[in-house]
Amino acid sequence: MRNMNRTMQEAMQLMQTGDLQAATRAITRGLARETPVPANDGRDDCIVAAYEVVDDPADAVAIDARDPDGGAKAAREAGFTAHRFSCEAGTLAYKLFVPTGLDADAVPPLVVMLHGCTQSPDDFARGTRMNALAQQAGYVVAYPAQSAKNNPGKCWNWFRSGDQQRGRGEAALLAALASHLVATHRLDEHRVYVAGLSAGGAMAAVLGHAYPDIFAAIGVHSGLPHQAAHDLPSALAAMRQGTVARDTPATPAVVPVIVFHGGRDTTVDPCNGAAVLAQSIGAKPGDGGATPAPLATIVRGSTLSGRAFTQTIYTGADGTVVAEQWVVHDAGHAWFGGDAAGSYTDPAGPDASAQMLRFFSSHRRVTVA
Repeated sequence: MRNMNRTMQEAMQLMQTGDLQAATRAITRGLARETPVPANDGRDDCIVAAYEVVDDPADAVAIDARDPDGGAKAAREAGFTAHRFSCEAGTLAYKLFVPTGLDADAVPPLVVMLHGCTQSPDDFARGTRMNALAQQAGYVVAYPAQSAKNNPGKCWNWFRSGDQQRGRGEAALLAALASHLVATHRLDEHRVYVAGLSAGGAMAAVLGHAYPDIFAAIGVHSGLPHQAAHDLPSALAAMRQGTVARDTPATPAVVPVIVFHGGRDTTVDPCNGAAVLAQSIGAKPGDGGATPAPLATIVRGSTLSGRAFTQTIYTGADGTVVAEQWVVHDAGHAWFGGDAAGSYTDPAGPDASAQMLRFFSSHRRVTVA
Protein backbone atom coordinates (compact mmCIF):
# COMPACT_ATOMS: atom_id res chain seq x y z
CA MET A 1 0.00 0.00 0.00
CA ARG A 2 2.95 2.36 0.65
CA ASN A 3 4.01 1.77 -2.96
CA MET A 4 0.51 2.64 -4.16
CA ASN A 5 0.45 5.85 -2.10
CA ARG A 6 3.71 6.91 -3.71
CA THR A 7 2.25 6.00 -7.10
CA MET A 8 -0.79 8.20 -6.45
CA GLN A 9 1.40 11.16 -5.52
CA GLU A 10 3.55 10.72 -8.64
CA ALA A 11 0.50 10.34 -10.88
CA MET A 12 -1.25 13.40 -9.49
CA GLN A 13 1.90 15.51 -9.97
CA LEU A 14 2.11 14.39 -13.59
CA MET A 15 -1.58 15.10 -14.16
CA GLN A 16 -1.13 18.62 -12.80
CA THR A 17 1.51 19.22 -15.48
CA GLY A 18 -0.96 18.02 -18.13
CA ASP A 19 0.95 14.82 -18.97
CA LEU A 20 -1.91 12.32 -18.72
CA GLN A 21 -0.05 9.60 -20.61
CA ALA A 22 2.92 9.72 -18.22
CA ALA A 23 0.50 9.63 -15.28
CA THR A 24 -1.17 6.58 -16.76
CA ARG A 25 2.19 4.82 -17.18
CA ALA A 26 3.02 5.56 -13.53
CA ILE A 27 -0.33 4.16 -12.41
CA THR A 28 0.15 1.04 -14.51
CA ARG A 29 3.55 0.40 -12.94
CA GLY A 30 2.12 0.87 -9.46
CA LEU A 31 -0.84 -1.42 -10.07
CA ALA A 32 1.44 -4.09 -11.47
CA ARG A 33 3.35 -4.07 -8.19
CA GLU A 34 0.25 -4.03 -5.99
CA THR A 35 -2.11 -6.26 -7.97
CA PRO A 36 -0.35 -8.75 -10.23
CA VAL A 37 -3.31 -9.32 -12.52
CA PRO A 38 -2.45 -9.98 -16.18
CA ALA A 39 -2.90 -6.78 -18.14
CA ASN A 40 -5.33 -6.52 -21.02
CA ASP A 41 -3.19 -6.49 -24.14
CA GLY A 42 -5.52 -4.15 -25.99
CA ARG A 43 -8.10 -6.74 -27.04
CA ASP A 44 -11.31 -5.42 -28.52
CA ASP A 45 -13.28 -8.65 -28.25
CA CYS A 46 -14.74 -8.09 -24.77
CA ILE A 47 -17.83 -10.12 -23.98
CA VAL A 48 -20.86 -8.04 -23.05
CA ALA A 49 -21.97 -9.27 -19.62
CA ALA A 50 -24.82 -8.19 -17.34
CA TYR A 51 -23.72 -5.40 -15.03
CA GLU A 52 -26.41 -3.74 -12.98
CA VAL A 53 -26.49 -1.21 -10.14
CA VAL A 54 -28.74 -0.50 -7.19
CA ASP A 55 -30.93 2.53 -7.73
CA ASP A 56 -30.79 5.32 -5.15
CA PRO A 57 -34.32 6.71 -4.77
CA ALA A 58 -33.12 9.89 -3.05
CA ASP A 59 -34.63 13.07 -4.42
CA ALA A 60 -32.64 15.37 -6.60
CA VAL A 61 -31.07 18.50 -5.17
CA ALA A 62 -33.76 20.72 -6.56
CA ILE A 63 -32.24 23.76 -6.07
CA ASP A 64 -32.05 27.35 -5.69
CA ALA A 65 -30.21 27.75 -8.97
CA ARG A 66 -28.23 30.91 -9.51
CA ASP A 67 -26.42 31.99 -12.66
CA PRO A 68 -24.81 35.38 -11.93
CA ASP A 69 -24.29 36.01 -15.64
CA GLY A 70 -27.80 35.13 -16.67
CA GLY A 71 -30.19 35.96 -13.87
CA ALA A 72 -33.47 34.14 -13.34
CA LYS A 73 -34.35 34.20 -17.03
CA ALA A 74 -31.22 34.42 -19.14
CA ALA A 75 -31.52 35.77 -22.67
CA ARG A 76 -30.79 33.21 -25.38
CA GLU A 77 -28.04 34.99 -27.25
CA ALA A 78 -26.12 33.29 -30.05
CA GLY A 79 -22.41 32.64 -29.62
CA PHE A 80 -19.95 30.81 -27.36
CA THR A 81 -19.96 32.52 -23.98
CA ALA A 82 -18.56 31.97 -20.48
CA HIS A 83 -20.76 31.69 -17.36
CA ARG A 84 -20.82 30.53 -13.74
CA PHE A 85 -23.53 28.47 -12.10
CA SER A 86 -24.26 27.88 -8.42
CA CYS A 87 -26.77 25.79 -6.52
CA GLU A 88 -26.93 23.90 -3.24
CA ALA A 89 -24.71 21.18 -4.71
CA GLY A 90 -21.86 23.56 -5.55
CA THR A 91 -20.50 25.99 -8.13
CA LEU A 92 -18.91 25.55 -11.54
CA ALA A 93 -17.86 27.54 -14.58
CA TYR A 94 -19.18 26.59 -18.00
CA LYS A 95 -19.20 27.69 -21.62
CA LEU A 96 -22.45 27.78 -23.58
CA PHE A 97 -22.86 27.56 -27.34
CA VAL A 98 -26.09 28.87 -28.85
CA PRO A 99 -26.44 28.55 -32.65
CA THR A 100 -26.95 31.65 -34.73
CA GLY A 101 -30.17 32.02 -36.65
CA LEU A 102 -32.44 30.17 -34.21
CA ASP A 103 -36.07 31.08 -34.64
CA ALA A 104 -37.34 33.13 -31.70
CA ASP A 105 -40.05 30.53 -31.08
CA ALA A 106 -37.74 27.53 -31.41
CA VAL A 107 -37.37 25.14 -28.47
CA PRO A 108 -33.99 23.53 -29.19
CA PRO A 109 -32.45 20.46 -27.56
CA LEU A 110 -29.47 20.60 -25.18
CA VAL A 111 -26.27 18.57 -25.12
CA VAL A 112 -24.05 18.70 -22.04
CA MET A 113 -20.43 17.92 -22.99
CA LEU A 114 -18.10 16.67 -20.23
CA HIS A 115 -14.39 17.01 -20.96
CA GLY A 116 -11.69 14.52 -19.99
CA CYS A 117 -8.85 14.95 -17.51
CA THR A 118 -6.59 18.00 -18.02
CA GLN A 119 -8.98 19.43 -20.62
CA SER A 120 -11.03 22.62 -20.61
CA PRO A 121 -14.35 23.57 -22.24
CA ASP A 122 -12.57 25.47 -25.02
CA ASP A 123 -10.18 22.61 -25.69
CA PHE A 124 -12.99 20.06 -25.68
CA ALA A 125 -15.20 22.14 -27.95
CA ARG A 126 -12.31 22.60 -30.37
CA GLY A 127 -11.35 18.92 -30.35
CA THR A 128 -14.84 17.47 -30.75
CA ARG A 129 -16.02 20.07 -33.31
CA MET A 130 -19.38 19.83 -31.55
CA ASN A 131 -20.23 23.52 -31.93
CA ALA A 132 -20.01 23.39 -35.73
CA LEU A 133 -22.24 20.33 -35.83
CA ALA A 134 -24.65 21.84 -33.30
CA GLN A 135 -24.93 24.95 -35.48
CA GLN A 136 -26.07 22.76 -38.37
CA ALA A 137 -28.47 20.68 -36.26
CA GLY A 138 -29.85 23.47 -34.08
CA TYR A 139 -28.58 22.20 -30.72
CA VAL A 140 -27.53 24.27 -27.71
CA VAL A 141 -24.34 22.87 -26.14
CA ALA A 142 -23.06 23.35 -22.58
CA TYR A 143 -19.47 22.63 -21.54
CA PRO A 144 -19.10 22.48 -17.74
CA ALA A 145 -15.55 22.95 -16.44
CA GLN A 146 -14.05 20.83 -13.69
CA SER A 147 -11.78 22.90 -11.44
CA ALA A 148 -8.31 21.92 -10.25
CA LYS A 149 -9.58 22.63 -6.73
CA ASN A 150 -12.09 19.79 -6.99
CA ASN A 151 -9.64 17.46 -8.75
CA PRO A 152 -5.94 18.28 -9.37
CA GLY A 153 -6.09 16.69 -12.81
CA LYS A 154 -9.40 18.42 -13.65
CA CYS A 155 -11.04 15.00 -13.88
CA TRP A 156 -14.71 14.61 -13.02
CA ASN A 157 -14.93 12.57 -9.81
CA TRP A 158 -16.99 9.75 -11.30
CA PHE A 159 -15.31 7.21 -8.97
CA ARG A 160 -16.27 8.76 -5.62
CA SER A 161 -19.45 7.41 -4.04
CA GLY A 162 -20.47 10.93 -2.98
CA ASP A 163 -20.36 12.11 -6.60
CA GLN A 164 -22.06 9.18 -8.35
CA GLN A 165 -25.45 9.19 -6.65
CA ARG A 166 -28.67 11.05 -7.18
CA GLY A 167 -28.99 14.18 -5.10
CA ARG A 168 -25.31 14.36 -4.15
CA GLY A 169 -22.04 15.93 -5.28
CA GLU A 170 -21.04 16.49 -8.88
CA ALA A 171 -23.88 14.39 -10.27
CA ALA A 172 -26.41 16.67 -8.60
CA LEU A 173 -24.52 19.80 -9.67
CA LEU A 174 -24.37 18.79 -13.34
CA ALA A 175 -28.01 17.69 -13.39
CA ALA A 176 -29.00 21.00 -11.79
CA LEU A 177 -27.07 22.92 -14.46
CA ALA A 178 -28.93 21.06 -17.20
CA SER A 179 -32.31 21.80 -15.60
CA HIS A 180 -31.32 25.44 -15.10
CA LEU A 181 -30.40 25.87 -18.76
CA VAL A 182 -33.64 24.27 -19.89
CA ALA A 183 -35.63 26.68 -17.73
CA THR A 184 -33.69 29.87 -18.51
CA HIS A 185 -33.00 29.38 -22.23
CA ARG A 186 -36.35 27.94 -23.38
CA LEU A 187 -34.91 24.53 -24.26
CA ASP A 188 -36.76 21.25 -24.81
CA GLU A 189 -36.91 19.40 -21.48
CA HIS A 190 -37.61 16.14 -23.34
CA ARG A 191 -34.44 16.42 -25.45
CA VAL A 192 -31.59 16.85 -22.97
CA TYR A 193 -28.48 14.72 -23.55
CA VAL A 194 -25.04 14.29 -21.99
CA ALA A 195 -21.82 13.01 -23.53
CA GLY A 196 -18.23 12.85 -22.38
CA LEU A 197 -14.71 11.57 -22.93
CA SER A 198 -12.81 9.32 -20.51
CA ALA A 199 -13.58 10.66 -16.99
CA GLY A 200 -16.26 12.78 -18.66
CA GLY A 201 -17.70 9.67 -20.31
CA ALA A 202 -17.76 7.90 -16.95
CA MET A 203 -19.61 10.86 -15.43
CA ALA A 204 -22.07 10.80 -18.34
CA ALA A 205 -22.81 7.18 -17.41
CA VAL A 206 -23.37 8.28 -13.81
CA LEU A 207 -25.84 10.96 -14.92
CA GLY A 208 -27.72 8.56 -17.18
CA HIS A 209 -28.33 6.20 -14.26
CA ALA A 210 -28.90 8.81 -11.54
CA TYR A 211 -31.09 11.17 -13.57
CA PRO A 212 -33.18 9.32 -16.19
CA ASP A 213 -35.86 11.94 -15.48
CA ILE A 214 -33.60 14.64 -16.97
CA PHE A 215 -31.47 13.01 -19.68
CA ALA A 216 -33.05 11.38 -22.71
CA ALA A 217 -29.87 9.60 -23.90
CA ILE A 218 -26.14 9.56 -23.16
CA GLY A 219 -22.90 9.23 -25.10
CA VAL A 220 -19.93 7.52 -23.44
CA HIS A 221 -16.61 7.84 -25.27
CA SER A 222 -13.67 5.86 -23.85
CA GLY A 223 -15.36 5.83 -20.43
CA LEU A 224 -16.45 3.47 -17.69
CA PRO A 225 -19.79 2.23 -16.35
CA HIS A 226 -21.70 3.67 -13.42
CA GLN A 227 -20.29 2.57 -10.06
CA ALA A 228 -17.27 0.93 -11.64
CA ALA A 229 -15.27 2.18 -8.65
CA HIS A 230 -15.73 3.68 -5.19
CA ASP A 231 -12.39 5.46 -4.68
CA LEU A 232 -9.22 6.37 -6.58
CA PRO A 233 -7.38 3.02 -6.23
CA SER A 234 -10.42 1.05 -7.43
CA ALA A 235 -10.88 3.56 -10.28
CA LEU A 236 -7.31 3.05 -11.45
CA ALA A 237 -7.75 -0.72 -11.25
CA ALA A 238 -10.96 -0.55 -13.30
CA MET A 239 -9.26 1.64 -15.90
CA ARG A 240 -6.38 -0.78 -16.30
CA GLN A 241 -8.07 -4.15 -15.89
CA GLY A 242 -11.60 -3.52 -17.11
CA THR A 243 -14.77 -3.66 -15.06
CA VAL A 244 -16.00 -6.94 -13.63
CA ALA A 245 -19.72 -7.50 -14.10
CA ARG A 246 -21.79 -7.45 -10.92
CA ASP A 247 -24.99 -9.39 -10.29
CA THR A 248 -27.02 -6.70 -8.52
CA PRO A 249 -30.62 -5.48 -8.91
CA ALA A 250 -31.40 -3.59 -12.09
CA THR A 251 -31.93 0.16 -12.27
CA PRO A 252 -35.67 0.82 -12.90
CA ALA A 253 -35.00 3.25 -15.74
CA VAL A 254 -31.90 3.28 -17.93
CA VAL A 255 -31.54 5.78 -20.74
CA PRO A 256 -30.42 4.85 -24.27
CA VAL A 257 -26.65 4.93 -24.75
CA ILE A 258 -24.18 5.22 -27.61
CA VAL A 259 -20.70 3.95 -26.73
CA PHE A 260 -17.39 4.59 -28.49
CA HIS A 261 -14.16 2.87 -27.47
CA GLY A 262 -10.83 2.17 -29.10
CA GLY A 263 -9.89 -1.47 -29.38
CA ARG A 264 -6.29 -0.62 -28.43
CA ASP A 265 -7.03 1.84 -25.65
CA THR A 266 -4.30 1.43 -23.01
CA THR A 267 -5.62 4.19 -20.75
CA VAL A 268 -9.15 2.86 -20.18
CA ASP A 269 -9.50 -0.85 -20.90
CA PRO A 270 -11.89 -1.53 -23.83
CA CYS A 271 -13.96 -3.91 -21.71
CA ASN A 272 -15.25 -0.88 -19.84
CA GLY A 273 -17.08 0.20 -22.97
CA ALA A 274 -18.74 -3.20 -23.14
CA ALA A 275 -19.71 -2.87 -19.47
CA VAL A 276 -21.34 0.52 -20.13
CA LEU A 277 -23.42 -1.12 -22.82
CA ALA A 278 -24.29 -4.08 -20.60
CA GLN A 279 -25.67 -1.79 -17.91
CA SER A 280 -28.14 -0.49 -20.45
CA ILE A 281 -29.15 -3.61 -22.39
CA GLY A 282 -27.87 -6.60 -20.42
CA ALA A 283 -30.16 -9.27 -19.01
CA LYS A 284 -31.60 -8.15 -15.68
CA PRO A 285 -30.48 -10.49 -12.88
CA GLY A 286 -33.32 -12.00 -10.91
CA ASP A 287 -36.12 -11.33 -13.38
CA GLY A 288 -36.25 -14.93 -14.59
CA GLY A 289 -35.53 -13.91 -18.15
CA ALA A 290 -38.57 -11.63 -18.29
CA THR A 291 -36.53 -8.89 -19.91
CA PRO A 292 -35.96 -9.89 -23.54
CA ALA A 293 -32.52 -9.28 -24.95
CA PRO A 294 -32.44 -6.59 -27.67
CA LEU A 295 -31.83 -7.69 -31.24
CA ALA A 296 -28.23 -6.97 -32.25
CA THR A 297 -27.35 -5.92 -35.80
CA ILE A 298 -23.64 -5.81 -36.58
CA VAL A 299 -22.22 -3.46 -39.20
CA ARG A 300 -18.54 -3.60 -40.13
CA GLY A 301 -16.98 -0.78 -42.05
CA SER A 302 -14.08 1.59 -42.44
CA THR A 303 -13.56 5.32 -42.68
CA LEU A 304 -12.17 7.13 -45.72
CA SER A 305 -8.77 7.00 -44.03
CA GLY A 306 -9.00 3.20 -43.81
CA ARG A 307 -9.79 2.97 -40.09
CA ALA A 308 -11.82 -0.21 -39.42
CA PHE A 309 -14.73 -0.21 -36.99
CA THR A 310 -17.58 -2.43 -35.86
CA GLN A 311 -20.94 -0.83 -35.09
CA THR A 312 -23.47 -2.94 -33.18
CA ILE A 313 -27.04 -1.62 -33.12
CA TYR A 314 -29.39 -2.93 -30.41
CA THR A 315 -33.11 -2.80 -31.13
CA GLY A 316 -35.93 -3.37 -28.65
CA ALA A 317 -39.06 -5.43 -29.20
CA ASP A 318 -40.91 -2.36 -30.50
CA GLY A 319 -38.24 -1.69 -33.12
CA THR A 320 -36.69 1.24 -31.24
CA VAL A 321 -32.89 1.49 -31.20
CA VAL A 322 -31.98 1.34 -27.51
CA ALA A 323 -28.19 1.34 -27.75
CA GLU A 324 -25.22 1.44 -30.10
CA GLN A 325 -21.66 0.25 -29.57
CA TRP A 326 -18.80 1.41 -31.77
CA VAL A 327 -15.52 -0.47 -31.40
CA VAL A 328 -12.84 1.31 -33.40
CA HIS A 329 -10.14 -1.25 -34.10
CA ASP A 330 -6.46 -0.38 -33.65
CA ALA A 331 -7.45 2.96 -32.09
CA GLY A 332 -6.38 4.34 -28.73
CA HIS A 333 -7.66 6.79 -26.13
CA ALA A 334 -8.92 9.81 -28.07
CA TRP A 335 -12.11 11.39 -29.44
CA PHE A 336 -12.69 9.84 -32.86
CA GLY A 337 -13.14 12.16 -35.82
CA GLY A 338 -11.97 15.12 -33.78
CA ASP A 339 -9.92 18.14 -34.74
CA ALA A 340 -6.18 17.75 -34.18
CA ALA A 341 -6.13 21.29 -32.78
CA GLY A 342 -7.70 19.89 -29.60
CA SER A 343 -6.13 17.48 -27.14
CA TYR A 344 -6.84 13.72 -27.13
CA THR A 345 -8.36 13.63 -30.60
CA ASP A 346 -8.07 11.12 -33.44
CA PRO A 347 -8.97 12.74 -36.79
CA ALA A 348 -8.96 9.33 -38.54
CA GLY A 349 -12.54 8.80 -37.34
CA PRO A 350 -15.23 7.65 -37.40
CA ASP A 351 -16.93 10.93 -36.49
CA ALA A 352 -18.12 10.36 -32.92
CA SER A 353 -19.68 13.82 -32.58
CA ALA A 354 -21.83 13.45 -35.70
CA GLN A 355 -22.89 9.93 -34.76
CA MET A 356 -23.83 10.99 -31.24
CA LEU A 357 -26.02 13.84 -32.50
CA ARG A 358 -27.65 11.44 -34.95
CA PHE A 359 -28.34 8.97 -32.12
CA PHE A 360 -29.63 11.69 -29.79
CA SER A 361 -31.97 13.06 -32.45
CA SER A 362 -33.97 9.81 -32.40
CA HIS A 363 -34.56 9.79 -28.64
CA ARG A 364 -36.94 11.88 -26.56
CA ARG A 365 -37.49 11.47 -22.87
CA VAL A 366 -40.98 10.25 -22.11
CA THR A 367 -42.62 11.71 -19.03
CA VAL A 368 -44.12 8.95 -16.88
CA ALA A 369 -47.20 9.98 -14.95
